[in-house]
Amino acid sequence: MLLPSLLRRAHLPRPCHPPRCHLSRLLDRYGFVPPASLTPTAKEISHGTGAGADQKRRTKKPPYRPPSSLDRGDRPASHSDLPFDFRFSYTESSPDAKPIGLREPKYSPFGPGRLDRPWTGLCAPAVDTTLRSVDAEDPAPAAEKDLEEARRRERERVLGEPLTPAERSFLVDKCQKNRTKRQINLGRDGLTHNMLNDIHNHWKHGEGVRVKCLGVPTVDMQNVCRELEDKTGGLIIHRHGGLLILYRGRHYHPKKRPVIPLMLWKPAEPIYPRLIKTTIEGLTVQETKEMRKKGLHAPVLTKLAKNGYYANLVPMVRDGFLADELVRIDCKGLPKSDYRKIGVKLRDLVPCILVSFDKEQIIVWRGKDHDESIQDNLHNAFPSFLQLESAAVKNENVEQEEASSESVAGKNEHGEKEETSSDCSSDEWSEISSSDDVPDDK
Repeated sequence: MLLPSLLRRAHLPRPCHPPRCHLSRLLDRYGFVPPASLTPTAKEISHGTGAGADQKRRTKKPPYRPPSSLDRGDRPASHSDLPFDFRFSYTESSPDAKPIGLREPKYSPFGPGRLDRPWTGLCAPAVDTTLRSVDAEDPAPAAEKDLEEARRRERERVLGEPLTPAERSFLVDKCQKNRTKRQINLGRDGLTHNMLNDIHNHWKHGEGVRVKCLGVPTVDMQNVCRELEDKTGGLIIHRHGGLLILYRGRHYHPKKRPVIPLMLWKPAEPIYPRLIKTTIEGLTVQETKEMRKKGLHAPVLTKLAKNGYYANLVPMVRDGFLADELVRIDCKGLPKSDYRKIGVKLRDLVPCILVSFDKEQIIVWRGKDHDESIQDNLHNAFPSFLQLESAAVKNENVEQEEASSESVAGKNEHGEKEETSSDCSSDEWSEISSSDDVPDDK
């Protein structure tokens, strides 16, 4: 029975199948023939084995183009109601210093078409200073006075009533390093424009923000405190060395914060006159050379550390002029731009005459018209470290006595304590807080 069936199957014509690489015999048993669409031709097989098959199958993606912040399209330029000129740095650039040229064309660091204020190469003024007519009077002084008055009124409205001593101590304790990590670092560029936006971002999460100041701006800490309060509209409620606590105010609303357009790059510094002249005014060339040689051999007054705290440098230089006409400050390790900026601040604050920056040294001369009575008055205006320390101890004792007397006198008939308000203004508090300044000897 099996033999005829086998012979009959052997004589049947077998269907021709494409070459297969599998070991299954289901196709032979059931006589399945795949359709032509599933059967690859010899041409496709030869082309499919090539190395460039994957590249031909893949469609090339268009190159990635990030959304450019410079391409504004049809969007209008942003407008800011902040009543002051926009500068890159508010502490290290002075509107009184007039440059003699610019290093680049007047490219706005806010980007083309992003701000409705023109860039003069130094700042973006809030007042249009261009004269429409030759016979017209300059409108800038009156407009600037109006802006200052508007800024003062807005700041007083946002600050509201002064803080009580209890509220002040609570905020200061809340902003300490062991309580929060939120901090603004103020470095060699000083208070920059974009830093204002960072301060307002911190004010969304808390009433106070900690500002740590190091480097060149700390030579003139009064200027740093003044610019911080003026440009942010806040109030410095605590100062210890280079550590500041900036309070936002009672009526500050985060959703009504001012519009602060950001600078996209750092503008090039303008060209200023030379700091070190060939001959010092009032001296000959030979006397100038001898003074520079003598200054390099003078004893070092102090050595400045990199990114240190330099608030005690001005009184030290004034005290040094009482003993010698030349003062040398060691600046090894500091960038060249840093000790040049320090020299400019010493020239304006001491005051003194810059002699040389050779060999990473600042050499200053007190000048021929040096008057010790003037130095004594300036020394009284800027007390020394020992005077500051003794004043801080006295203030602490006075505050403790006042707090104890207020706690006793503030109790009413039911034994409840009444809240007392503090009438201390911002100027009075700046004087008190400056007495708590404990500089580091570096």
